[in-house]
Amino acid sequence: MSTPERRGGSTGTVEPPITRTVHATGTAGRSYLTTTASTATNAVPSRRGRAFVRAAVWGTHAWRVTRSAIAVAADWTAQTVRPAGLLVALAATAGLVLGIVFGWVEFLVAGAASVVLLATAVPFLFGARAYDVDLTLSHERVVAGDGVDGRVVVRNDGHRLALPGRIDIPVGAGLVEFGVPLLRPGQFVEQPLDIPGLRRGVVRVGPATTVRGDPIGLLRREHSFPDVHDLYVHPRTVALPTTSAGLIRDLEGAPTRRLVDADMSFHAIREYAPGDSRRQIHWRSTAKTGRLMVRQYEESRRSRMAVVLAAAEAEYADADEFELAVSCAASLGLRAVRDARDVQIVTGSEIPRVVRGRLRAIRHLPAVAPRPMLDGFSGVELLESTMPVGEVCRLTAEAGERLSVAFVVVGSRVPLTRLQQAALAFPGDTAVVGLICDERAHPRMQQLSGMTVLTVGTLDDLSGLLLRGAAS
Repeated sequence: MSTPERRGGSTGTVEPPITRTVHATGTAGRSYLTTTASTATNAVPSRRGRAFVRAAVWGTHAWRVTRSAIAVAADWTAQTVRPAGLLVALAATAGLVLGIVFGWVEFLVAGAASVVLLATAVPFLFGARAYDVDLTLSHERVVAGDGVDGRVVVRNDGHRLALPGRIDIPVGAGLVEFGVPLLRPGQFVEQPLDIPGLRRGVVRVGPATTVRGDPIGLLRREHSFPDVHDLYVHPRTVALPTTSAGLIRDLEGAPTRRLVDADMSFHAIREYAPGDSRRQIHWRSTAKTGRLMVRQYEESRRSRMAVVLAAAEAEYADADEFELAVSCAASLGLRAVRDARDVQIVTGSEIPRVVRGRLRAIRHLPAVAPRPMLDGFSGVELLESTMPVGEVCRLTAEAGERLSVAFVVVGSRVPLTRLQQAALAFPGDTAVVGLICDERAHPRMQQLSGMTVLTVGTLDDLSGLLLRGAAS
Protein backbone atom coordinates (compact mmCIF):
# COMPACT_ATOMS: atom_id res chain seq x y z
CA MET A 1 0.00 0.00 0.00
CA SER A 2 1.07 3.56 -0.56
CA THR A 3 1.03 6.13 2.23
CA PRO A 4 0.25 9.87 2.05
CA GLU A 5 3.26 11.77 0.87
CA ARG A 6 4.20 15.14 2.42
CA ARG A 7 5.63 17.78 0.17
CA GLY A 8 6.34 21.33 1.27
CA GLY A 9 4.44 20.88 4.51
CA SER A 10 1.12 20.22 2.71
CA THR A 11 -0.81 16.96 2.62
CA GLY A 12 -2.67 16.12 -0.56
CA THR A 13 -4.90 13.27 -1.62
CA VAL A 14 -2.89 10.28 -2.82
CA GLU A 15 -4.41 8.03 -5.43
CA PRO A 16 -3.57 4.29 -5.32
CA PRO A 17 -0.89 3.26 -7.81
CA ILE A 18 -2.07 1.90 -11.13
CA THR A 19 -0.09 -1.17 -12.27
CA ARG A 20 -0.18 -2.54 -15.76
CA THR A 21 1.45 -5.92 -16.61
CA VAL A 22 1.80 -7.17 -20.16
CA HIS A 23 2.58 -10.86 -20.87
CA ALA A 24 4.09 -12.02 -24.15
CA THR A 25 3.76 -15.62 -25.27
CA GLY A 26 6.43 -17.12 -27.46
CA THR A 27 6.20 -19.90 -30.01
CA ALA A 28 7.20 -22.52 -27.49
CA GLY A 29 4.35 -21.58 -25.19
CA ARG A 30 6.52 -19.80 -22.66
CA SER A 31 5.36 -16.60 -21.04
CA TYR A 32 7.74 -13.68 -20.65
CA LEU A 33 7.08 -10.61 -18.37
CA THR A 34 7.81 -7.67 -20.61
CA THR A 35 6.50 -4.46 -18.98
CA THR A 36 5.35 -3.36 -15.54
CA ALA A 37 4.20 0.30 -15.12
CA SER A 38 3.18 1.96 -11.83
CA THR A 39 1.88 5.59 -11.51
CA ALA A 40 0.81 7.66 -8.49
CA THR A 41 -0.84 11.13 -8.44
CA ASN A 42 -0.58 13.62 -5.55
CA ALA A 43 -2.76 16.85 -5.74
CA VAL A 44 -1.15 19.68 -3.76
CA PRO A 45 -2.36 23.36 -4.03
CA SER A 46 0.34 25.60 -5.37
CA ARG A 47 1.54 28.87 -3.91
CA ARG A 48 0.55 30.71 -7.04
CA GLY A 49 -3.09 29.56 -6.67
CA ARG A 50 -3.26 30.67 -3.05
CA ALA A 51 -1.86 34.09 -3.94
CA PHE A 52 -4.40 34.47 -6.71
CA VAL A 53 -7.29 33.71 -4.32
CA ARG A 54 -5.99 36.23 -1.78
CA ALA A 55 -5.65 38.87 -4.48
CA ALA A 56 -9.20 38.23 -5.70
CA VAL A 57 -10.64 38.54 -2.16
CA TRP A 58 -8.65 41.70 -1.46
CA GLY A 59 -9.69 43.23 -4.78
CA THR A 60 -13.38 42.53 -4.13
CA HIS A 61 -13.18 44.08 -0.67
CA ALA A 62 -11.30 47.11 -2.02
CA TRP A 63 -13.92 47.61 -4.73
CA ARG A 64 -16.75 47.52 -2.20
CA VAL A 65 -15.01 50.05 0.04
CA THR A 66 -14.26 52.31 -2.92
CA ARG A 67 -17.80 52.11 -4.22
CA SER A 68 -19.21 52.95 -0.77
CA ALA A 69 -16.83 55.89 -0.42
CA ILE A 70 -17.79 57.17 -3.87
CA ALA A 71 -21.49 56.95 -2.98
CA VAL A 72 -20.96 58.82 0.30
CA ALA A 73 -18.89 61.48 -1.44
CA ALA A 74 -21.47 61.91 -4.19
CA ASP A 75 -24.27 62.22 -1.63
CA TRP A 76 -22.28 64.76 0.39
CA THR A 77 -21.48 66.74 -2.76
CA ALA A 78 -25.12 66.77 -3.89
CA GLN A 79 -26.26 68.05 -0.47
CA THR A 80 -23.45 70.55 0.07
CA VAL A 81 -22.25 72.02 -3.22
CA ARG A 82 -24.60 74.58 -4.73
CA PRO A 83 -24.74 75.29 -8.49
CA ALA A 84 -22.46 78.30 -8.04
CA GLY A 85 -20.00 76.17 -6.09
CA LEU A 86 -20.04 73.56 -8.85
CA LEU A 87 -19.13 76.21 -11.42
CA VAL A 88 -16.29 77.47 -9.24
CA ALA A 89 -15.01 73.91 -8.75
CA LEU A 90 -15.06 73.32 -12.51
CA ALA A 91 -13.29 76.64 -13.07
CA ALA A 92 -10.63 75.70 -10.51
CA THR A 93 -10.03 72.31 -12.13
CA ALA A 94 -9.95 73.61 -15.71
CA GLY A 95 -7.81 76.63 -14.80
CA LEU A 96 -5.17 74.64 -12.93
CA VAL A 97 -4.97 71.88 -15.56
CA LEU A 98 -4.71 74.26 -18.52
CA GLY A 99 -2.36 76.59 -16.69
CA ILE A 100 0.04 73.79 -15.72
CA VAL A 101 -0.08 71.88 -19.04
CA PHE A 102 0.13 74.82 -21.45
CA GLY A 103 1.77 77.37 -19.16
CA TRP A 104 -1.07 79.85 -19.41
CA VAL A 105 -0.66 82.19 -16.47
CA GLU A 106 -4.16 83.65 -16.72
CA PHE A 107 -5.79 80.24 -16.37
CA LEU A 108 -3.46 79.34 -13.53
CA VAL A 109 -4.40 82.51 -11.63
CA ALA A 110 -8.13 81.91 -12.24
CA GLY A 111 -7.83 78.34 -11.00
CA ALA A 112 -5.93 79.39 -7.89
CA ALA A 113 -8.51 82.10 -7.13
CA SER A 114 -11.31 79.54 -7.46
CA VAL A 115 -9.53 77.21 -5.06
CA VAL A 116 -9.16 80.06 -2.56
CA LEU A 117 -12.88 80.84 -2.81
CA LEU A 118 -13.82 77.22 -2.13
CA ALA A 119 -11.38 76.98 0.77
CA THR A 120 -12.78 80.20 2.25
CA ALA A 121 -16.37 78.86 2.04
CA VAL A 122 -15.62 75.62 3.91
CA PRO A 123 -15.37 77.09 7.48
CA PHE A 124 -18.92 78.44 7.18
CA LEU A 125 -20.23 74.86 7.14
CA PHE A 126 -18.95 74.05 10.62
CA GLY A 127 -21.41 73.96 13.49
CA ALA A 128 -24.51 72.74 11.63
CA ARG A 129 -25.11 70.13 14.34
CA ALA A 130 -24.14 72.33 17.28
CA TYR A 131 -27.69 73.65 17.69
CA ASP A 132 -30.51 72.14 19.74
CA VAL A 133 -33.85 73.38 18.39
CA ASP A 134 -37.09 73.12 20.41
CA LEU A 135 -40.27 73.80 18.44
CA THR A 136 -43.58 74.13 20.33
CA LEU A 137 -47.09 75.17 19.27
CA SER A 138 -49.73 76.69 21.54
CA HIS A 139 -52.48 74.51 20.00
CA GLU A 140 -52.49 71.32 17.96
CA ARG A 141 -56.05 71.89 16.68
CA VAL A 142 -57.60 75.08 15.33
CA VAL A 143 -60.64 76.06 13.26
CA ALA A 144 -60.27 77.02 9.62
CA GLY A 145 -59.45 80.70 9.29
CA ASP A 146 -57.78 80.95 12.70
CA GLY A 147 -54.06 81.24 13.25
CA VAL A 148 -51.76 79.62 15.75
CA ASP A 149 -48.66 80.85 17.52
CA GLY A 150 -45.68 79.07 18.98
CA ARG A 151 -42.02 79.55 19.80
CA VAL A 152 -38.67 78.32 18.61
CA VAL A 153 -35.77 78.00 21.08
CA VAL A 154 -32.28 77.58 19.59
CA ARG A 155 -29.48 76.60 21.96
CA ASN A 156 -25.78 76.13 21.30
CA ASP A 157 -24.99 72.73 22.82
CA GLY A 158 -21.46 72.62 21.46
CA HIS A 159 -18.19 73.54 23.13
CA ARG A 160 -17.22 76.09 20.50
CA LEU A 161 -18.56 79.39 19.31
CA ALA A 162 -21.44 78.96 16.81
CA LEU A 163 -21.33 81.32 13.85
CA PRO A 164 -24.54 83.08 12.75
CA GLY A 165 -26.89 80.87 10.77
CA ARG A 166 -30.49 80.35 9.77
CA ILE A 167 -33.38 78.10 10.85
CA ASP A 168 -35.98 77.01 8.25
CA ILE A 169 -39.33 75.66 9.47
CA PRO A 170 -41.71 74.22 6.83
CA VAL A 171 -45.37 75.03 7.46
CA GLY A 172 -47.42 73.01 5.02
CA ALA A 173 -46.36 74.17 1.57
CA GLY A 174 -44.79 77.35 2.98
CA LEU A 175 -41.54 78.10 4.77
CA VAL A 176 -40.74 80.27 7.80
CA GLU A 177 -37.15 81.51 8.21
CA PHE A 178 -35.39 82.68 11.35
CA GLY A 179 -31.99 84.28 11.61
CA VAL A 180 -29.79 82.92 14.41
CA PRO A 181 -27.14 85.29 15.81
CA LEU A 182 -23.69 84.38 17.08
CA LEU A 183 -24.09 82.03 20.06
CA ARG A 184 -21.56 81.20 22.73
CA PRO A 185 -21.49 77.69 24.24
CA GLY A 186 -24.66 77.19 26.31
CA GLN A 187 -26.30 80.39 25.06
CA PHE A 188 -29.81 80.26 23.56
CA VAL A 189 -32.15 82.54 21.68
CA GLU A 190 -35.98 82.39 21.55
CA GLN A 191 -38.00 83.40 18.52
CA PRO A 192 -41.82 83.67 18.31
CA LEU A 193 -43.59 81.65 15.62
CA ASP A 194 -46.75 83.20 14.21
CA ILE A 195 -48.75 81.15 11.68
CA PRO A 196 -51.62 83.15 10.11
CA GLY A 197 -55.09 81.86 9.24
CA LEU A 198 -55.00 78.42 7.63
CA ARG A 199 -57.33 76.51 5.38
CA ARG A 200 -58.91 73.28 6.51
CA GLY A 201 -56.58 70.30 6.40
CA VAL A 202 -53.75 68.58 8.22
CA VAL A 203 -50.79 70.95 8.18
CA ARG A 204 -47.36 69.56 9.00
CA VAL A 205 -45.15 72.00 10.91
CA GLY A 206 -41.48 71.06 10.86
CA PRO A 207 -38.97 69.65 10.95
CA ALA A 208 -36.80 72.59 11.93
CA THR A 209 -33.69 72.66 9.75
CA THR A 210 -30.42 74.45 10.45
CA VAL A 211 -28.89 75.97 7.34
CA ARG A 212 -25.18 76.74 7.11
CA GLY A 213 -23.71 78.46 4.07
CA ASP A 214 -21.11 80.97 2.95
CA PRO A 215 -22.09 84.53 2.00
CA ILE A 216 -21.36 83.91 -1.69
CA GLY A 217 -23.60 80.85 -1.90
CA LEU A 218 -21.04 78.27 -2.99
CA LEU A 219 -21.58 75.68 -0.26
CA ARG A 220 -24.56 74.88 1.93
CA ARG A 221 -25.10 72.35 4.67
CA GLU A 222 -28.45 71.42 6.26
CA HIS A 223 -29.36 69.39 9.33
CA SER A 224 -32.96 68.50 10.21
CA PHE A 225 -34.29 67.81 13.69
CA PRO A 226 -36.94 65.12 14.36
CA ASP A 227 -39.44 67.49 16.01
CA VAL A 228 -42.52 67.48 13.72
CA HIS A 229 -46.05 68.63 14.62
CA ASP A 230 -49.30 67.77 12.81
CA LEU A 231 -51.66 70.73 13.06
CA TYR A 232 -55.32 69.74 12.53
CA VAL A 233 -57.32 72.56 11.00
CA HIS A 234 -60.98 71.67 11.63
CA PRO A 235 -63.81 72.84 9.40
CA ARG A 236 -66.09 75.62 10.54
CA THR A 237 -69.26 74.35 12.20
CA VAL A 238 -72.52 75.87 13.36
CA ALA A 239 -74.67 74.97 16.37
CA LEU A 240 -77.75 72.97 15.34
CA PRO A 241 -80.95 72.34 17.34
CA THR A 242 -81.15 68.99 19.04
CA THR A 243 -84.58 68.01 17.72
CA SER A 244 -83.96 69.06 14.12
CA ALA A 245 -84.63 67.01 11.01
CA GLY A 246 -86.19 63.95 12.60
CA LEU A 247 -83.58 63.40 15.31
CA ILE A 248 -86.03 61.99 17.84
CA ARG A 249 -85.09 62.26 21.48
CA ASP A 250 -85.94 58.68 22.33
CA LEU A 251 -84.76 56.52 25.18
CA GLU A 252 -86.13 53.09 24.29
CA GLY A 253 -86.43 53.47 20.55
CA ALA A 254 -88.47 55.13 17.83
CA PRO A 255 -91.44 53.28 16.31
CA THR A 256 -91.25 52.45 12.62
CA ARG A 257 -93.76 51.35 9.99
CA ARG A 258 -92.70 47.73 10.23
CA LEU A 259 -95.16 45.49 12.13
CA VAL A 260 -93.84 42.75 14.40
CA ASP A 261 -95.30 40.30 16.88
CA ALA A 262 -93.44 41.48 19.97
CA ASP A 263 -92.06 44.89 20.81
CA MET A 264 -92.84 47.96 22.92
CA SER A 265 -95.06 50.10 20.69
CA PHE A 266 -98.59 48.62 20.56
CA HIS A 267 -100.26 48.86 17.15
CA ALA A 268 -103.45 46.72 16.90
CA ILE A 269 -105.12 43.36 17.60
CA ARG A 270 -105.50 40.78 14.89
CA GLU A 271 -106.68 37.22 14.61
CA TYR A 272 -104.39 34.41 15.68
CA ALA A 273 -102.34 32.74 12.95
CA PRO A 274 -100.43 29.46 13.18
CA GLY A 275 -96.98 30.11 14.53
CA ASP A 276 -97.90 33.11 16.71
CA SER A 277 -96.67 33.11 20.26
CA ARG A 278 -99.32 32.27 22.86
CA ARG A 279 -97.88 34.89 25.16
CA GLN A 280 -99.25 37.59 22.83
CA ILE A 281 -102.85 36.33 22.99
CA HIS A 282 -105.26 39.07 24.07
CA TRP A 283 -107.77 37.15 26.21
CA ARG A 284 -110.35 39.91 26.52
CA SER A 285 -110.69 40.22 22.77
CA THR A 286 -110.68 36.46 22.49
CA ALA A 287 -113.60 36.22 24.98
CA LYS A 288 -115.61 38.86 23.09
CA THR A 289 -115.10 37.49 19.60
CA GLY A 290 -114.90 33.81 20.40
CA ARG A 291 -111.72 33.50 18.30
CA LEU A 292 -108.10 33.68 19.36
CA MET A 293 -106.81 37.24 19.01
CA VAL A 294 -103.18 38.37 19.41
CA ARG A 295 -101.45 41.71 19.91
CA GLN A 296 -99.50 43.34 17.08
CA TYR A 297 -96.70 45.90 17.57
CA GLU A 298 -94.70 48.41 15.59
CA GLU A 299 -91.01 47.63 15.55
CA SER A 300 -89.08 49.99 17.79
CA ARG A 301 -85.67 50.90 16.50
CA ARG A 302 -83.10 53.18 18.04
CA SER A 303 -82.67 56.15 15.72
CA ARG A 304 -79.56 55.59 13.63
CA MET A 305 -78.28 58.39 11.48
CA ALA A 306 -75.99 58.53 8.45
CA VAL A 307 -74.24 61.54 6.93
CA VAL A 308 -73.07 60.93 3.36
CA LEU A 309 -70.67 63.53 1.95
CA ALA A 310 -70.05 63.62 -1.80
CA ALA A 311 -66.33 64.00 -2.57
CA ALA A 312 -66.16 63.86 -6.37
CA GLU A 313 -64.64 66.91 -8.01
CA ALA A 314 -67.26 66.87 -10.77
CA GLU A 315 -70.07 67.36 -8.21
CA TYR A 316 -68.91 70.79 -7.01
CA ALA A 317 -68.54 74.13 -8.75
CA ASP A 318 -65.29 75.03 -6.95
CA ALA A 319 -63.24 74.34 -3.84
CA ASP A 320 -65.13 76.89 -1.72
CA GLU A 321 -68.39 75.08 -2.38
CA PHE A 322 -66.79 71.83 -1.23
CA GLU A 323 -65.64 73.55 1.98
CA LEU A 324 -69.24 74.60 2.61
CA ALA A 325 -70.37 70.99 2.16
CA VAL A 326 -67.70 69.74 4.57
CA SER A 327 -68.77 72.32 7.18
CA CYS A 328 -72.43 71.28 6.84
CA ALA A 329 -71.61 67.59 7.17
CA ALA A 330 -69.34 68.26 10.15
CA SER A 331 -72.09 70.31 11.85
CA LEU A 332 -74.61 67.48 11.43
CA GLY A 333 -72.18 64.86 12.68
CA LEU A 334 -71.12 66.99 15.63
CA ARG A 335 -74.72 67.48 16.73
CA ALA A 336 -75.40 63.74 16.52
CA VAL A 337 -72.26 62.83 18.47
CA ARG A 338 -73.04 65.32 21.21
CA ASP A 339 -76.55 63.88 21.46
CA ALA A 340 -75.04 60.38 21.85
CA ARG A 341 -76.71 59.18 18.65
CA ASP A 342 -75.63 56.19 16.61
CA VAL A 343 -74.19 57.92 13.57
CA GLN A 344 -71.97 56.90 10.70
CA ILE A 345 -70.19 59.46 8.54
CA VAL A 346 -69.33 58.25 5.06
CA THR A 347 -67.55 59.85 2.13
CA GLY A 348 -66.05 58.68 -1.13
CA SER A 349 -62.62 57.09 -1.23
CA GLU A 350 -59.98 57.60 -3.90
CA ILE A 351 -59.92 54.85 -6.53
CA PRO A 352 -57.02 54.34 -8.97
CA ARG A 353 -57.92 55.09 -12.55
CA VAL A 354 -56.88 51.65 -13.77
CA VAL A 355 -59.58 49.96 -11.67
CA ARG A 356 -62.19 52.69 -11.73
CA GLY A 357 -65.56 51.19 -12.54
CA ARG A 358 -64.54 47.77 -11.23
CA LEU A 359 -63.77 48.76 -7.64
CA ARG A 360 -66.12 50.32 -5.10
CA ALA A 361 -64.80 51.84 -1.89
CA ILE A 362 -66.04 54.25 0.76
CA ARG A 363 -64.38 55.88 3.73
CA HIS A 364 -65.86 55.93 7.24
CA LEU A 365 -64.87 58.82 9.49
CA PRO A 366 -64.60 58.20 13.25
CA ALA A 367 -67.77 59.24 15.08
CA VAL A 368 -67.15 58.19 18.68
CA ALA A 369 -66.26 61.66 19.99
CA PRO A 370 -66.18 65.23 18.64
CA ARG A 371 -62.38 65.56 18.44
CA PRO A 372 -61.65 62.38 16.42
CA MET A 373 -64.57 63.16 14.15
CA LEU A 374 -63.34 66.69 13.41
CA ASP A 375 -59.81 65.35 12.93
CA GLY A 376 -61.23 63.02 10.30
CA PHE A 377 -62.98 65.91 8.55
CA SER A 378 -59.65 67.77 8.47
CA GLY A 379 -58.25 65.09 6.18
CA VAL A 380 -61.19 64.95 3.73
CA GLU A 381 -60.15 66.10 0.27
CA LEU A 382 -61.85 66.77 -3.04
CA LEU A 383 -61.09 63.75 -5.23
CA GLU A 384 -60.89 63.52 -8.98
CA SER A 385 -61.17 59.74 -9.19
CA THR A 386 -63.89 58.42 -6.90
CA MET A 387 -67.42 57.06 -7.00
CA PRO A 388 -70.44 59.32 -7.58
CA VAL A 389 -72.67 60.07 -4.63
CA GLY A 390 -75.29 57.53 -5.72
CA GLU A 391 -72.80 54.66 -5.43
CA VAL A 392 -71.62 55.95 -2.05
CA CYS A 393 -75.22 55.93 -0.79
CA ARG A 394 -75.72 52.39 -2.10
CA LEU A 395 -72.64 51.09 -0.29
CA THR A 396 -73.66 52.92 2.86
CA ALA A 397 -77.09 51.30 2.83
CA GLU A 398 -75.57 47.85 2.19
CA ALA A 399 -72.78 48.07 4.76
CA GLY A 400 -74.61 49.62 7.70
CA GLU A 401 -77.61 48.73 9.82
CA ARG A 402 -81.10 49.93 9.03
CA LEU A 403 -81.09 53.71 9.19
CA SER A 404 -83.71 56.06 10.59
CA VAL A 405 -82.51 59.20 8.83
CA ALA A 406 -79.85 59.83 6.19
CA PHE A 407 -78.39 63.18 5.16
CA VAL A 408 -76.89 63.33 1.67
CA VAL A 409 -74.64 66.41 1.29
CA VAL A 410 -73.80 67.31 -2.32
CA GLY A 411 -72.69 70.26 -4.46
CA SER A 412 -74.57 72.43 -6.91
CA ARG A 413 -73.57 70.28 -9.91
CA VAL A 414 -75.66 67.34 -8.72
CA PRO A 415 -79.12 67.66 -10.35
CA LEU A 416 -82.28 66.78 -8.46
CA THR A 417 -82.83 63.63 -10.54
CA ARG A 418 -79.47 62.21 -9.44
CA LEU A 419 -80.23 63.17 -5.86
CA GLN A 420 -83.52 61.26 -6.10
CA GLN A 421 -81.71 58.20 -7.46
CA ALA A 422 -79.24 58.39 -4.60
CA ALA A 423 -82.10 58.48 -2.09
CA LEU A 424 -83.61 55.32 -3.60
CA ALA A 425 -80.58 53.35 -2.40
CA PHE A 426 -81.88 53.53 1.18
CA PRO A 427 -84.78 51.44 2.51
CA GLY A 428 -88.29 52.82 2.22
CA ASP A 429 -88.63 53.47 5.95
CA THR A 430 -85.49 55.66 6.06
CA ALA A 431 -86.11 59.40 6.04
CA VAL A 432 -83.72 60.90 3.48
CA VAL A 433 -82.76 64.58 3.57
CA GLY A 434 -80.84 65.99 0.63
CA LEU A 435 -78.58 68.95 1.35
CA ILE A 436 -77.44 70.96 -1.70
CA CYS A 437 -74.60 73.43 -1.10
CA ASP A 438 -74.74 76.32 -3.55
CA GLU A 439 -73.13 79.61 -2.60
CA ARG A 440 -75.08 81.47 -5.30
CA ALA A 441 -78.53 80.20 -4.24
CA HIS A 442 -80.99 81.45 -1.64
CA PRO A 443 -81.87 79.13 1.25
CA ARG A 444 -85.01 77.09 0.59
CA MET A 445 -86.68 73.81 1.48
CA GLN A 446 -88.76 71.63 -0.83
CA GLN A 447 -90.42 68.23 -0.75
CA LEU A 448 -89.52 65.97 -3.62
CA SER A 449 -90.88 62.44 -4.03
CA GLY A 450 -90.90 61.57 -0.37
CA MET A 451 -87.59 63.25 0.47
CA THR A 452 -86.76 66.67 1.84
CA VAL A 453 -84.30 68.81 -0.12
CA LEU A 454 -82.56 71.72 1.59
CA THR A 455 -80.51 74.30 -0.31
CA VAL A 456 -78.00 76.37 1.66
CA GLY A 457 -75.92 79.29 0.47
CA THR A 458 -74.00 79.85 3.68
CA LEU A 459 -73.33 77.76 6.75
CA ASP A 460 -75.63 79.90 8.88
CA ASP A 461 -78.62 78.92 6.70
CA LEU A 462 -78.44 75.32 7.88
CA SER A 463 -79.77 75.86 11.39
CA GLY A 464 -82.83 77.82 10.27
CA LEU A 465 -83.74 75.33 7.56
CA LEU A 466 -83.52 72.38 9.95
CA LEU A 467 -85.72 74.20 12.46
CA ARG A 468 -88.28 74.86 9.76
CA GLY A 469 -88.16 71.21 8.66
CA ALA A 470 -88.66 69.95 12.23
CA ALA A 471 -91.62 72.25 12.76
CA SER A 472 -93.26 71.14 9.54
